[in-house]
Amino acid sequence: MVSKTLTVVNPSGLHLRPAGVLSQTAMKFKCDVIIECGEKRIVAKSVLNVMAAGIKCGTEINLICDGEDEAEALETLTKAIEDGLGEK
Repeated sequence: MVSKTLTVVNPSGLHLRPAGVLSQTAMKFKCDVIIECGEKRIVAKSVLNVMAAGIKCGTEINLICDGEDEAEALETLTKAIEDGLGEK
């Protein structure tokens, strides 16, 4: 299991478009991808779960990847989140 703390940089937070990009990217990997935001644990491969979490700009999240391709998943998802998931 690997994890990293990140800050959401999308001006509108993780609404439909960036949540979709995040979920589609997470689905490319075999490992489990979880986002911890406060007390919430969100399955990142579900766009509805990501959107329902209501994660706003500037929110600190903990990205957790657990499985056979966890290191590659963490690196790819970290870059996507830091780059604004196609919105920055």
